[in-house]
Amino acid sequence: MTLSSGAKTQDIPSYLIYEMDDGRPIYYKGYKEVLAGTKDFEAIMADSTLQAWLKSELCALLKILLPAGYIITVGEQGLQLGKLKWRAADVAIFKKENFVLSNHYSSKAPDIAIEIDTKADLDSPGASIDYFDRKNRQLFEFGVKKVIWIFTEVHMIKVLVPGEDMQHFEWEEDITVMEGVQFNLQKIVDQLL
Repeated sequence: MTLSSGAKTQDIPSYLIYEMDDGRPIYYKGYKEVLAGTKDFEAIMADSTLQAWLKSELCALLKILLPAGYIITVGEQGLQLGKLKWRAADVAIFKKENFVLSNHYSSKAPDIAIEIDTKADLDSPGASIDYFDRKNRQLFEFGVKKVIWIFTEVHMIKVLVPGEDMQHFEWEEDITVMEGVQFNLQKIVDQLL
């Protein structure tokens, strides 16, 4: 893959690829600054303190609340959807029988994926909508049963289930992960403050 910068074409290193969509790379937000030398790769890859803290708090809470037979992963779980197609999940909840401990992306779908913002380079509102729609559709085709998106800047949560209308929530509302398992982001944040 190449990037044109004026008259100069520069190769984009594979480590700047965040996800792959049917052979089309989706780069990390800020990859252009890395190529220009104004940012280090680590600066665009790392989570904010809020994102990292929410991931760890959600994982700890869900580990307590989930019934036996579930495994939780946290921190950009790679999901191998097919050849030249992979996505990442910030928090993934697998049925134990669908979880394989290995040094590779999971070729089996988690039941639930929780996303906190995105690290994808999306340069326009249209690109953001397309990314959101395609990623959700691909996750559902892979076998994910629910996707929960947490948007930290606007304090909104979107919950998607195949064949159902998308639900919109504020941080102050309870979010059902599965029957008998809920979280409330505002209550989690309030415990810190």
